[in-house]
Amino acid sequence: MRMGLLVAVMTAALAFAGGCGDSGRSSAEAWAGSVCEALEPWMNQIDELTGAANRAMTPDSSPTDAKAELLELLSGAAMASQTALDSVIAAGVPDVAEGREVADRFADSLAGTRDAYQAAHDDLSALDPQDPGFYEEVARVMTELVDAYGSVPQVAELNSVELSEAFASVPECQ
Repeated sequence: MRMGLLVAVMTAALAFAGGCGDSGRSSAEAWAGSVCEALEPWMNQIDELTGAANRAMTPDSSPTDAKAELLELLSGAAMASQTALDSVIAAGVPDVAEGREVADRFADSLAGTRDAYQAAHDDLSALDPQDPGFYEEVARVMTELVDAYGSVPQVAELNSVELSEAFASVPECQ
């Protein structure tokens, strides 16, 4: 199934998340620590949801079972993304050059990720697992999820030596 592609997309989304930020003024170190504290449970929850879906979807799984597992994964990932977004917003704005831009870009990235998961969830909800083309439609939904990730604001494009050093130095990010 397309779950492997979904896992790859999530991994890529998490890879670019490690070096950016959010909103209110705090030192680069304090802000980086808060962001890492927000992202750690998010990454863990998405990993757990993906693992649970992979374990539950076997060759013997019915289309109805597959749909239920994917809906749980997508819903959980959207909720986890919202929780991470709320925490990153609460971290404030790093007191660095272009701190507001960094904070906004990071928040926009998490919001875009949440929206991509939610849109995939909503599209998958509308599918009939009894339809002979069900799995092709699931593949289409997952491809659209991958495409949606492509339009999410990329936080890796923002360069801040101060924040890079902060992320590398604070224990929360190790």
